[in-house]
Amino acid sequence: MNGIIGKKLGMTSIFNEDGKRLACTVVEAGPCVVTQVKTQDTDGYQAVQLAWGEKKDKHTSSAMKGHFAKSKTTPKRIVMEFTDVATMPELGSVVDVSLFETGEFVSVVGKSKGKGFQGVVKRHGFAGVGEATHGQHNRLRAPGSIGACSFPGRVFKGMRMAGRTGGNRVKIQNLEVLKIDADRNLIVIKGAIPGYNGSTVIIER
Repeated sequence: MNGIIGKKLGMTSIFNEDGKRLACTVVEAGPCVVTQVKTQDTDGYQAVQLAWGEKKDKHTSSAMKGHFAKSKTTPKRIVMEFTDVATMPELGSVVDVSLFETGEFVSVVGKSKGKGFQGVVKRHGFAGVGEATHGQHNRLRAPGSIGACSFPGRVFKGMRMAGRTGGNRVKIQNLEVLKIDADRNLIVIKGAIPGYNGSTVIIER
């Protein structure tokens, strides 16, 4: 396996051997159950399906109950596929934080915080009008000109303007694993990762 499903618990800081304070994020990763192994012969591609997080029976459909029963596990809340797998695990096997080692670098995929409809200063980092005097009035955070005159006579696609911000799938690469707590299924990752506390994230090698 090359990845695992987890939950972002929050940020904290620890001290390394040199006494330097490092900001880090604590993630509760796994244990995940292999609920399906897809092969080229049966499904047309290779993939491993992992399931994580307990779910009540009354909130699970009959089809999914039968699907989880094949791997001899209880209903799970999150089900995801991992396609880039070097070795195919067995159906019903468990994947936990022992998959990773302290000091290696991983990638974290999550959904960024949604911030609603925002202007160009917050959305794209525009500086706005630097001077508040000389007749600026209400132009401090305005986007300014967005296009030319008769040519091209329109606004180009992709123009940086106000709009919905956040709530996107974000992948942060090359984050160092600082510490692993196998007893509590915790993995401490250097730096910040996308998402709010309690959101689902994917940790990949």
